[in-house]
Amino acid sequence: MDRDRCRVGGANQNYSSNSGTAYHIQVEDVGPTLDRITESSVRRVNMIVYANYGEPNTRIIYSHDYDFEDRRTHEYNQIIQGKIGELVAIARDIIEDKERRQINRIKSLIRHYHETKDETSKKEIEAANNVYPFLFSQAWVELKQQRAEKAAMETVQRAAARDFEPLPEEVMYPLDPELRVRILEIERISIDISKGLEQLREKGKTDDILLQTCRKLMARARETLEGREATEFNTRRLDMTQQSLLTTLKQIQSRLR
Repeated sequence: MDRDRCRVGGANQNYSSNSGTAYHIQVEDVGPTLDRITESSVRRVNMIVYANYGEPNTRIIYSHDYDFEDRRTHEYNQIIQGKIGELVAIARDIIEDKERRQINRIKSLIRHYHETKDETSKKEIEAANNVYPFLFSQAWVELKQQRAEKAAMETVQRAAARDFEPLPEEVMYPLDPELRVRILEIERISIDISKGLEQLREKGKTDDILLQTCRKLMARARETLEGREATEFNTRRLDMTQQSLLTTLKQIQSRLR
């Protein structure tokens, strides 16, 4: 086929990103082209992505040439047409990836300014707000959500810490050596559970089911030990408490491996 017939036009598509920013994606089949670097003939498709499309501050955020084999047939034209559709989809992914990185950058600037009150950071924040108003708004919302989530998590952790406080100090240990050994073992296992849970929290490996199970077991252990006279301890109850605590401790240790 003649060179002039080896072009299938292209695609022009408006796109609104997740942040609400208006973009325009332009993918054009340039046709057979002599690449000046490799000095070989290629079938070139050009992509341009415009941000803030239709606004005074419209700008190009991405431009790239995609080169394919130079084959001059009707069938190959159809293949290139399919490639153009694929490139439009790739352009959307590029937009979202660039926005995510820009949002993270703006969040870092805001955090840095909040900590240092640095004037340079302040100017960069103002510039980002002017150039990326939608991204700036998204970054601000995410920061507020993260602060709220952090505060909520700290509240939960404080509550959890209260739930897993060490067993009561005032324990009336029985004179019976076997009962006394069981109580000492329950105390030791309970301490190991508390330490293990703290390590799991630091590694982000806890879950609601495990926390709820430990909370109930520790409460039962405290109830078993506190406020009892030495003669009130029951062997069967101590054995059941110890076995439950031991099973849970093994689960925690398994997750820590």
